[in-house]
Amino acid sequence: MAGFEVIGTGHYVPGPAVTNDALARVMDTSDDWIYQRSGIRQRHFCPEGKAASDMALEAAKRAIEAARISPKEIDYIIFATMTPDYIFPGSGAVLAAKLGLEGTPALDIRQQCAAMIFGLQLIDGLIKGGAAKTILFVGAEAHAGFMPWSDWDVVMGESDRTLTDAEKQKINEHRALAVLFGDGAGALVFRATDRDAGLVAAKVHTDGRYAETLYVPGGGFRTRPYWKGDMYDKQEYIPRMDGRELFKFAVTKLPKTARALCEDTKTPIESIDLFLAHQANARINSYIREQLGVPVEKMPMNIERFGNTSAGTLPILIDELTHAGTLRREQLTMFLALGAGIHWGCALVRW
Repeated sequence: MAGFEVIGTGHYVPGPAVTNDALARVMDTSDDWIYQRSGIRQRHFCPEGKAASDMALEAAKRAIEAARISPKEIDYIIFATMTPDYIFPGSGAVLAAKLGLEGTPALDIRQQCAAMIFGLQLIDGLIKGGAAKTILFVGAEAHAGFMPWSDWDVVMGESDRTLTDAEKQKINEHRALAVLFGDGAGALVFRATDRDAGLVAAKVHTDGRYAETLYVPGGGFRTRPYWKGDMYDKQEYIPRMDGRELFKFAVTKLPKTARALCEDTKTPIESIDLFLAHQANARINSYIREQLGVPVEKMPMNIERFGNTSAGTLPILIDELTHAGTLRREQLTMFLALGAGIHWGCALVRW
């Protein structure tokens, strides 16, 4: 039965990097405070008028070029984002049109930061079921839209205006969340192959009892209309996050799931070449690595330069490691991720 291989990768981040010092212009924080808690030094933000599909297009074009194929050879698109261009339709259809594809099926998935793990199962099923041969997977996020400030000119260094204490305090209420996220897109082109490659096995889970550990309270269809006039004033467009609960969930569930996957597949942890974890927080990943007894060189991270790009983190990391020659054919790789929902899981992939 056919497996899959990755024949092209690409990523894109918008504009200049926004450092921790830049964020300190609009809230009470510092480079040391952010870095010690997250491992992040900088991130990128999508500019006004640009969307997740625009970043996805740039990443997809680079992946398609690397794959040395025509966009017309893509027979399925899987688009992962929690920050879509519109409430509906999904961004997958918008991306397909921007690539000049007419009639190519485009599936939108919403597992947030864990989307890559679920996506691997979908790709494996589509290829083995004969529904597709060449699949474009894209993870892209435009988190700038939920940042708690409107003073973008100050953040970007275009104005030297100093915010009042009252203005900063309103932003400070969401400081723990705002310093973590960045924008960007990663794209991978998967193709059916007869060689021994592709998904070995995966374990994925969802527990909706914890949905409100990270969620957006405003703009849902629980109300009529789905957006009320006072939601902006109440800052209900900004996600609410229980950081301690998420940290605890990640450092307990992910090592447990990884060990269970290794046990089920009779795979010694030491035989795995690379562990590619979602880039949410360097402290979380370091804790997981230590719990699994994995040497530091086997769990590469790039969160320092990009922040948490949610569904984009793993595709961006894969692209960087591919171009660096770190990720190579025949390697056995474990993916680990947890996202809002809560969704989490691990996957073993033969590269």
